[in-house]
Amino acid sequence: MTLRLPPHIAAAALLPALAAIAVSCSEAPDPAPPPLSAEALAAVSEDAGAPKDQLAREVDDLFTAEGLGETRAVLLLADGKVAAERYSAGYDADTRFVSWSMAKTVTSVLIGMLVADGLLSVDEPAPVPLWQRSGDPRADITLRHLLQMRSGLRHTEAGDPPYDSSEVRMLFLDGRDDMAKWAKEQPLEAEPGERFEYSSNTTVILADIAVRALTESDDPGARRQALSGYLQERLFGPLGMTSIVAEFDASGTLIGGSLMHATALDYARFGEFLRGGGRAPGGEQLVPSRWIEAMVTPSPVSPHYGYQTWLNRPIPGAGLGEHPLFPDRAPDSLFALIGHMGQYVLVSPDQRLTLVRLGHSTSAERPPMLDQAADILALYPQR
Repeated sequence: MTLRLPPHIAAAALLPALAAIAVSCSEAPDPAPPPLSAEALAAVSEDAGAPKDQLAREVDDLFTAEGLGETRAVLLLADGKVAAERYSAGYDADTRFVSWSMAKTVTSVLIGMLVADGLLSVDEPAPVPLWQRSGDPRADITLRHLLQMRSGLRHTEAGDPPYDSSEVRMLFLDGRDDMAKWAKEQPLEAEPGERFEYSSNTTVILADIAVRALTESDDPGARRQALSGYLQERLFGPLGMTSIVAEFDASGTLIGGSLMHATALDYARFGEFLRGGGRAPGGEQLVPSRWIEAMVTPSPVSPHYGYQTWLNRPIPGAGLGEHPLFPDRAPDSLFALIGHMGQYVLVSPDQRLTLVRLGHSTSAERPPMLDQAADILALYPQR
């Protein structure tokens, strides 16, 4: 005789078995990640200072993960040594990549050298004759205001449509032949020092001030030669930055806010120079260490910005994705050169790291791409 249990009793009897199966499934290990390619493994050095397979995978994700944009180059220096280096198809160690706004930080160092030479002063009125006319409120703008992007000038970096932006007009339209002149002619829209407004126009004014500190000539060729020679002798040469090419406008002004070109290694060399407090690899102090400290000190109106340099400091009240870096995932001491469409030199002194990422990412792709870069940095302890 077969004993038939009522349905509700049979179901109850099965519950322990089903629960055991559910627990077993929930405890099942995550599937193993796919094996690393030979290219991914070859990108990481044997003494990278972090587990080789983990570092190789995190770097590989920058190149292969969906939704991060196109990574063209990654170069990681740990304790000054190459820990990882990789390029996508069509790019290599000899490729010069455009800096876009990473050039701004180079211009800041240029100003620092001229201040150290006694040719400029940060807290005196900026030496712009146009602003020194009687009754001109722009006479209150100091070099420090310009360095910290709080001049108060009407410089709108992004416009809608794009040709309404001050940057586009200066670079490509009515200001292109004498960019500094166009930028200096703009009126105030706020009191000098009152508020932060990121502006490539401001950095071109700084570049013009720099060349005028070196030569009184208005000849474009003489201006280019004076500034190029100074940068080569005092900065690029001692750092071994042999690939760097800087662009000038028709008036001989360095386009110091956006247009320099260099290899990934030379960008890394510049990041290491900043991490070392302004010293060249040979030990020569190229710019005073106190200038580097000022570059990475928050301005009074922007905790995330110093002298033409981005800082990994929290912004009070900022929402998710509103910070240009990742203060929740890396030390406050981290700072960065940041360029249009995803160019980054991330410098973390507490971890002794410099990470260069070059490529093309949209505004939507940059936050997850930066999160992936933070995964790389997270493999290294703070010291």
